[in-house]
Parts: sequence; structure tokens; C-alpha cells
Amino acid sequence: MAKSGGRGPQKNRQHRTGKPAASEKRTASAAQSRRSGQAAIHNVSGGIEPVKQLERKKVKLSTLLETSAYSGGHQGGEHSWKAAIDRYVSLYNQAETEQHARALSDYIEDDIHEARLSSKMARLRERDLLRGVLPAGSQTEAQLLRVNESGSEVSVQVRLHIKRRMEHSGRYYMEERYELERLWLYVTEGSWSIRQVEPQLAERRSRYGSAAHQWLAESEASANDSLILTPSLPYLNYDLLPQFKNRHNGIRYRRDLAAAYADRWWNEGNPAFELFEVNCTNYVSQCIFAGNAPMNYTGRRESGWWYKGRMKGGEWWSYSWAVSHALTNYLAAPRKTGLRAIETESARELQLGDVIVYDWNGDNRFQHSTIVTAFDAAGEPLVNANTVASRHRYWDYKDSYAWTEGTRYRFFHIPDLL
Repeated sequence: MAKSGGRGPQKNRQHRTGKPAASEKRTASAAQSRRSGQAAIHNVSGGIEPVKQLERKKVKLSTLLETSAYSGGHQGGEHSWKAAIDRYVSLYNQAETEQHARALSDYIEDDIHEARLSSKMARLRERDLLRGVLPAGSQTEAQLLRVNESGSEVSVQVRLHIKRRMEHSGRYYMEERYELERLWLYVTEGSWSIRQVEPQLAERRSRYGSAAHQWLAESEASANDSLILTPSLPYLNYDLLPQFKNRHNGIRYRRDLAAAYADRWWNEGNPAFELFEVNCTNYVSQCIFAGNAPMNYTGRRESGWWYKGRMKGGEWWSYSWAVSHALTNYLAAPRKTGLRAIETESARELQLGDVIVYDWNGDNRFQHSTIVTAFDAAGEPLVNANTVASRHRYWDYKDSYAWTEGTRYRFFHIPDLL
């Protein structure tokens, strides 16, 4: 039986642009009603301009879901660049449903991106086939984040929100993820075309560049580390206080709370914490902390695992709290008390609230962090992430443009008692 990591997501306060307007409904033929799909585009001012909405009906999973004919919703019709993006979103949704890039191949004029998309869809198709997973429906929405118009050319930054309903061994689950892309459009003879598509790989970015990967592995035995009580959850570093070694220790790690927090805040920032531009590890640290993991406040950014927020115009937190490579070093270091982890050989050995980190290029620089929030029918972890927000996403990330043949993972199991 699939394990659950908590309650469903709430609306993103960063992404929130107002309540959606009612979508236009189309009459579907008997053949079209065999599948469902929806794509909507949010305009810059915060409203929603409908693209399409088809009636949903249950379908046999053995039947490949077909995408119905497209109908644009913009007043500009075929001559509007927004209508061209509407069309792109509709075809993107079809590609996600079919797990094949052919839906977009004849629409975009970017051979490089077509090859990139084809490679990603091929990985996704092969992986789901080997897992025994079938897509049971797809919905894609888009939000325009930035628009630059110049005569006959337009550059648009768009955030895609993809929801995929999956069937696995007779059980269903919904996975969600966001994708950031920049589109370049141009007009010829009154018709707009998409010339170039560039995915924006926020998962690859490190907030501190190469310097973030040069920190030494954590050592909690340093006598120079300050000893201060964390204001939110008192914790003493007993490795520095031998006279208290005999004291009973052991704070139970609440995996259910960590997973529930992850599902609550997967696509928005908790206002009680700083929201970073590259937020994946900050988000994972918050989830772990919500599970009762005690902070180790040292007062030094290069050691401990702690967060104090913004003070006097500056941010106060340890590197291990906010940067994936530093968190990797912290979890991997031997430690008798406080937050620590046991590295496992496979993802199947993980439990709710455990952590996976990602080295996209195989160069031992870990750039992305996720937290386990659920499991599929085979016991494989489904993870949540932030920056590029994801909820109940299959852990290997082969559906990401960031993934490469050199991608490496490390799996960290957090003990029940800390």
C-alpha cells in the first residue's frame, strides 16, 4: 500500500495572482470525451485567460489518452502572440500525456530544444514503462512572469504547472511539478511562431557558485564552536559537554510532521523563514526541523545546522541549512547527537522525512535537495522539492532537463531518535 506523506498543497503565495476566472467550456464529441486535459494561461495582470477545458471521463488505462483539438481563448485569435503561447501550452500538455515530443515537433522552430525535449520524453517513457506506471491524465497551466515586446519579436518567461495523474498496480497518485521556460516568438505575415525555447534550470544553480563546494566536511568536535541555545528548540551539543554525557538524550524524529510540512509548503514559502532565490535546501531543512530535528546553533556559518533569520539587514543561518552541498557534508559527518543521518545504498531503504541530494554532472558537487513525502506501489520514494517546486515526484528526476547521464545521488536516512 502506498505510503502518504501528509496533506495536499496549498496555493503558492509567490505564484498567486488571484482566483481563476471560470474557464470556457467546449462541447466534446464522443471520441474526444474519452480523455481529459486542460491548459490555462495566466496573464501578467493576474487574471486567467482560458485556453481549453474538456469534460473529464474515466478511461481505460490500456488506451493511450488522446488530446482533443485545440481551441484558443484569446481575443487576438490566430494573430496574437498570446494565442501562440496558448497553442504551445496545449501541445505541451499533449506531449506530457503521450510522453512523446512529436506533438510539439512541428510547432516550434528550435531543433536544439526539440532534441532536448525528445530525449527527456524518451527517458520518461522508458522509466515509467519499467516501473509499470501508466499516465491516467495530464493538466498543464501556464503563468506569464515577464514579457519583453519589441516590434515583431516577443520574449516571454513562462512558468508551467504540470499535474500528472498516475496509475501504478491499481493505485492512483498525483504528481506535480513546475517548469520555467523562456520563449522567443516572432511574427511574419501576421502569424506568430515560436523560434526558440530555453528551459531555465534553477535546480542546477548554486547560490554561492563554486565556492559553495569547497567547504570542509563537518566536524562537531571543534572546541571553538560557540554554544548557544536555539530560540525555537533548545539543544545542547553534548559532544562539547562531556559532563552531560550520561544525560538521557533522544528526540523522536516525527516523520509524519516533516512530510506534512513538505506537502503544505511545497509551492510557496513559509513567511516565518527567509525565502531564497535558490530555495531547495532551505525548504528541506525547514521540513526536517518541522519533524522535531534539533538545530545545532554554533554561531558560525560554516558549522552546525541552524537558522536565525534576517537581522540588521543580513541573513543569519548556517551554510548547511541553505546549500545542498553543505547539507550533504553535514549529514554525512559522523555525529552522536543532534541531526545526523545514515547513508543508504538505495532509495528503497529510505523512509518518510529522509533526504536525497543530487549531483547533476557527476563531479561531486551536489546542487539539489529533496525530501521523501510518499511512496509508489513498489515502495520507491516520491519526493517534494522547492525552487523548481515539485510534489510527489518520482525520486530519480529523469523527467528534468537538469538530469544527465552522469547524475549521482546520495540517500540519507535520518534516525528515529536524534
